[in-house]
Amino acid sequence: MTAMIKSIHIAAKDLRSEFRTKQMLNSMLIFSLVVIVIFSISFGELLGRPEMVSQLAPGVLWIAFTFAGTLGLSRAFAAEVENGCLEGLKLSPIDRSSIYIGKTISGSLLMFAVELLTIPIFIILFNYSISGIFGLAVVIFLGTVGFMSVGTLLSALTVSTRTREIMLPVLLLPLIIPVIIPAVMATGKILADGNIGNIMTELRLLLVYDLIFLAVGQLVFEYTIMD
Repeated sequence: MTAMIKSIHIAAKDLRSEFRTKQMLNSMLIFSLVVIVIFSISFGELLGRPEMVSQLAPGVLWIAFTFAGTLGLSRAFAAEVENGCLEGLKLSPIDRSSIYIGKTISGSLLMFAVELLTIPIFIILFNYSISGIFGLAVVIFLGTVGFMSVGTLLSALTVSTRTREIMLPVLLLPLIIPVIIPAVMATGKILADGNIGNIMTELRLLLVYDLIFLAVGQLVFEYTIMD
């Protein structure tokens, strides 16, 4: 319990710092909206046909979420290094796993904020009505946690490299395939009929992936930020 409280303090510190400038949040949101706008223009002839939009929506949404999240991850630890705060975190009397969990929580919350703002824009631009809001929220929650659990670990691993902006996507994208595939499939099914019972297999896959990578991340995070 104490470790979780320390993780929450780290997450709160990150969020306070971010909401003072909103630099990363604005960048993620703008990137996500640009993706949505480009797809809405590209598929302009299909707008207004719900059956076609239902097939396009999962891919469009998760492309926007994935690349916006990757943009945010590239700055997750870079700001700590630039401000000299990473050494302070290493010297603080807490487990390194608490730093990992705190960073994962703060990154997930920022990504949730971007997703919460992106979906209404998608609904407006694609002239589409989303059914199964609860099921969609569960899929997005599990998919985002899985994405961030891997991304936070790799962000810490690549932060000291000169080419971190290139290395992070190269390492991240193959590892999040087990998250993206069931997330896209579950999103497609829930948008088609709104029945959460039809996506239990995908939800179990996402949950297992989240638990595995959260556990692995806590075990190996200490070694990723070693000098």
